[in-house]
Amino acid sequence: MHKVKINTFMEKILFISACVRNDSRTMRLARHLLSKLEGTIEEVNLVTEKIPVIDDWNILQNRDSLLKAGKTGAPELKLAGQFASADTIVIAAPYWDLAFPAMVKIYMEHVTVTGLTFRYSDEGYPVGLCKARRMIYVMTSGGPAVMNFGYDYLAALCRNFFGIRETMLFKAENLDIVGNDVEKIMASAFAEIDEAAKNGTL
Repeated sequence: MHKVKINTFMEKILFISACVRNDSRTMRLARHLLSKLEGTIEEVNLVTEKIPVIDDWNILQNRDSLLKAGKTGAPELKLAGQFASADTIVIAAPYWDLAFPAMVKIYMEHVTVTGLTFRYSDEGYPVGLCKARRMIYVMTSGGPAVMNFGYDYLAALCRNFFGIRETMLFKAENLDIVGNDVEKIMASAFAEIDEAAKNGTL
């Protein structure tokens, strides 16, 4: 009788949404992508979460004190702990002002916590502490996204701070240009995701 080894690992997928429209095309693209991934999905909706801006030095000091005391389950460290423990991170955000809505930057400031998502080496360089093997960024834009500072920023942060080496981008552009077939453009973006899933790169 042969024994079969069953892989019981279930990937933890963290889905971060900054989709503000009720009929968000970015969300449509993100949901299609998520349907191609295997694992349990935990969602952070930045629109409804209303994460506060870090505008007081005492907020950072309090966060550091909680971490030093080993209180990693504190509400102030919840987002960072959630980010650090994810296996795959999916971020969905529309293309605004060459980047993304401000709520994404606010969120990243809450998850960039020394000693939880990264640490500093003896030489002063950041060393990643995050578990995730990849970050997948999903976006749509009304016009051409020639300069995509949103994805570039997040990809740099993942690689240089969090230790997440693999980053991917899926996008649909030029959706608001008069005369363009929106559904055809979206279908092309869906097909790109399907192809990535089919060839094993997703």
